[in-house]
Amino acid sequence: MWVVKIGGSLNADPLLPQWLELLAQLGGGRVTLVCGGGGFADEVRRTQSHWQLDELAAHNMAVLAMVQTAYLAHGLQPALRLATDKAELHQVLHAGHAALWLPYDWLRDRPGPDTNWANSGDSIALDLARRLNAERMVVVKSCPIDPAATLADLGAGKILDHRFATLAAGASFPIDVIHRTELARMRSLLLGDVRLGEA
Repeated sequence: MWVVKIGGSLNADPLLPQWLELLAQLGGGRVTLVCGGGGFADEVRRTQSHWQLDELAAHNMAVLAMVQTAYLAHGLQPALRLATDKAELHQVLHAGHAALWLPYDWLRDRPGPDTNWANSGDSIALDLARRLNAERMVVVKSCPIDPAATLADLGAGKILDHRFATLAAGASFPIDVIHRTELARMRSLLLGDVRLGEA
């Protein structure tokens, strides 16, 4: 099972429908898609700044921003099946479909180490990948990706959140960060033609 995280920066990108179609067509039974908050999360940041909301409120609003993007993705590609928890995700995958995660279980009723902006959708997706015992994680970004960059480098460059590399240490699965234009590369990987590192 793979977890694929698509950055919210693709929310208004003309390539987004192609990504969703690719995952729906070739990810059946093995891909769980996690969507970033994108512009919905940006609005949370603006609202927090305007009203000086605490981190807990902003965290929950940001998680719901990811939920909104998931519904956007489902509206564009209904073949992706919505699921809210581990049991539902496994049901969708066992039925041969690609899953689209609604991260309601990341809502919190009290502040904690994860209820702040240091923990973005990338780290939330990584947490899901760990809980699902994923075989691979792929993170799709809009910004250029240096193929030689480490996860720590990508964190320092604010391409990933700065906690991601630490949280990924010791992960039992490979993690690849790829550019939004690399649809052909992702297709080849899903078809088993090449490994990402060889593409």
